[in-house]
Amino acid sequence: MSGIIEQFMIMMTQSTGFAHITGGMIIMWAICAVLFYLAIAKEFEPLLLLPIAFGALLANIPTEGVLNPPSVEGLVNIPGGLYYYISQGIHLELFPPIIFLGVGALTDFGPLIANPRTLLLGAAAQLGIFVTMFVAVLSGVFTPGEGASIGIIGGADGPTSIFTANKLAPHLIGPIAVAAYTYMSLVPLIQPPIMKLLTTDAERVIRMKTLRPVGKLERIMFAIVVMIAVILVVPPASALIAMLMLGNMLRESGVVERLSKSAQNEIINVTTIFLGTSVGLTMGAENFLQTKTLMIIVMGVVAFAASTAGGVLLAKLMNKLTPGNPINPLIGSAGVSAVPMAARVSQVVGAQYDKQNFLLMHAMGPNVAGVIGTAVCAGYFISRLGGH
Repeated sequence: MSGIIEQFMIMMTQSTGFAHITGGMIIMWAICAVLFYLAIAKEFEPLLLLPIAFGALLANIPTEGVLNPPSVEGLVNIPGGLYYYISQGIHLELFPPIIFLGVGALTDFGPLIANPRTLLLGAAAQLGIFVTMFVAVLSGVFTPGEGASIGIIGGADGPTSIFTANKLAPHLIGPIAVAAYTYMSLVPLIQPPIMKLLTTDAERVIRMKTLRPVGKLERIMFAIVVMIAVILVVPPASALIAMLMLGNMLRESGVVERLSKSAQNEIINVTTIFLGTSVGLTMGAENFLQTKTLMIIVMGVVAFAASTAGGVLLAKLMNKLTPGNPINPLIGSAGVSAVPMAARVSQVVGAQYDKQNFLLMHAMGPNVAGVIGTAVCAGYFISRLGGH
């Protein structure tokens, strides 16, 4: 009788997923628990971190009908799993551009158009991308393509990080996406100490000139001209920039409110769910539990710090060169792509020293410039390294 029971238990174990659980999976469960905690309890970028954590948990459970590719057994065609098809949105580069459609529909380019020189602050805040890339490559651990993909974390732009990694380092999409979105959520903690360290009390209370009104025609022409210019300079960024500007034109035209609201809500929300879970499903223990993953997490901090410093320091330099029209250096930190979070950080830090100094709209200029700048950097890396 005991032999029959023993055989029955062996059969049950072999026919279930328990026999396939590994130590690496259990470690990943703990990591997923941390991600769930950050997303739910701490509200760190929950819109992406929660789906990523769920996808990562699913990737570390023995599943059936989720990730398996289509196959043929004898004369029978067996379809692939659910997320084999959904995740093609990453592999075929559909999800990041669709996210950019929603970002464009949600973004006001008016402050950048009203004060074009803040475009330079957005460019300076890409410093962390290049610093991190060189550090990664010089370490000898990462290839140039991997280093470029890691560097994009410094742009504080999750979709662009995923877009670049899919082109240059698809095996690193999981840790790069987790680092990018985690540090984006930590912008209010990472940036203020750097901003305060690099500025004086007098600089923090600088009041900038009121922005001029920007008309509809200017806004529409800006979207068209920037799209054409960026695509001509860096063709690999075409999908991101085109969708960003399409979303913005839906917003600014004023004649397709239904489409604009759909891009801002339903479309971006559904895509966010699929993008997050698809990224999480790349985080199997065999891919994620590597020395490279820890190095990526560390370099992500370096990237954010260098990008923040780049924007602030250029603002200080511009004040030296054009003293008659000063810029509050605190808005330089908003040159990263975390829209509108980085701009809000500039406002919050500035208000600590002058409660009547309203920097938010001024900071939106470099903030939206950072979105364009990060896409340009990604396009440049892909064009130069895509064949290596």
